[in-house]
Amino acid sequence: MKALLGSKPVLWFLLLFNLAVAAAAPFVVDGAQGIATAVGMGVVSLGAGVSLLRSGRGQRQRA
Repeated sequence: MKALLGSKPVLWFLLLFNLAVAAAAPFVVDGAQGIATAVGMGVVSLGAGVSLLRSGRGQRQRA
């Protein structure tokens, strides 16, 4: 399961999907629930983005 979650296609999906949901959530869901959803999805998207950056750097240093 860890190998699947660490693959680049899955990380790109997590980054883009969660970023889109985080941007749309405050407009779709009213009040504090929309803000909390946006923050939570933003954190997941940020984590996926950091993982993509780390995996890219690791490959460049090995070559």
